[in-house]
Amino acid sequence: MKSNDGNCIWTVIFLILMLSPGESHLALAKGKGSHAIARTNHSKSRVAKTLRKASVSRKMRLVRHKSSKTLNAAKAEKKRNSLLPTSLPGSTHVTVKDQKLKGAVYYLVSGHGGPDPGAIGRYGKYVLPEDEYAYDVTIRLARALMEHGATTYMIVRDPNDGIRDGSVLKLDHDEVTYPNQTIPLNQTLRLRQGTDAVNKLHAKHREAYQRMVTIHVDSRSEGQNIDVFFYHHENSKVGKKLAKHIHKSFQSGYKRSQPTRNYLGTVSDRSSLYVVKNSHPPTVFIELGNIRNGKDQQRFLLADNRQALANWICTGLQTDYKSH
Repeated sequence: MKSNDGNCIWTVIFLILMLSPGESHLALAKGKGSHAIARTNHSKSRVAKTLRKASVSRKMRLVRHKSSKTLNAAKAEKKRNSLLPTSLPGSTHVTVKDQKLKGAVYYLVSGHGGPDPGAIGRYGKYVLPEDEYAYDVTIRLARALMEHGATTYMIVRDPNDGIRDGSVLKLDHDEVTYPNQTIPLNQTLRLRQGTDAVNKLHAKHREAYQRMVTIHVDSRSEGQNIDVFFYHHENSKVGKKLAKHIHKSFQSGYKRSQPTRNYLGTVSDRSSLYVVKNSHPPTVFIELGNIRNGKDQQRFLLADNRQALANWICTGLQTDYKSH
C-alpha cells in the first residue's frame, strides 16, 4: 500500500510538471494574441484618426478656398464700383427713386472753375461768377440723373460746395477736375484736362450709352436778353438729336411756366468749340443765358429757377435715352 501510494504521489508530481509548461505556453500564446489585437486596434485607431484629420483638413481647405473666392469677388466688385461715382460733392444727398436711366452714363462739365471764374456779371454790389452758377445747375442735374439710376460723373468738382439755395453764390477757386486734378489757369490746358478725363472714362465704359453735357453762362452786352440755346458738332447726328431733345424739353417747360412768352432758344452746330470737337461721347454745349442782363440774371439768381433748368435738361436726356 505504501509503495503504491508513493507511486501515486510521484505520478501526480510528474503529471503536474508535464502539464505546467503547456499551460505556460498557452498563457504566453494568449498574451501574444492579446498584444497583437491591441496593436491592430491601435493601428486602426491611428489610421481612422489620420483619415479624420485629412477629411477635416480638406474641408478647411475648401472653406478657405470658397472664402478666398468670395473675398476676391468682393474685392473685384469693390474695384469696379470704385470707378463709379457714388456721391456728390458737399452735403448733397441722393435718393434713387427709380431705374429709368439705368445703364446710361453721363459726363457733366460745368464751365471754367479753379483759377478761372469765367464771365462775371454784376448784381448791385455783388459779382456773379459764371463758374459758380453753371456749377450749381450742373450739380442739380447730376442729382436728378442719379435719382433715376444713371451713372453720372461731374468732371469739374468742388469738394465743399454742394447744392446751394442762395441767390448770390460766393466765388472760390478750389474746384478740381475729375478725379482730383488741380485746374490750370491756361485755357487750352484746362479744356484739354477736362476733355482727357472724359475720354478716359468713355474708354472704360465702352459699349454703354454715353453722353456729355457741358453747361455755361454767356456774356454779352447788358441789354441783350437771350434764351437758353444749344450747340453740337456738325458731324454728330447723335449729338444733334441730343440737343434737339433737350431743346424740346425747354419749349414744353416754358409753355407750362410762362405761357404768354415765346421761347426763342436755338439748336445749332459749332464744331470749333474745343470740348465739342475733341470729346469722344456725343456732346451738347448749353448756354444758359447772358449773365450781364438783368432779366437773364433772374434765371440764375433764384434757386427754384436753377432747379427748373436742371429738371428740363434731365427730361430731355431721358427722352434721348428712351429713343436711342
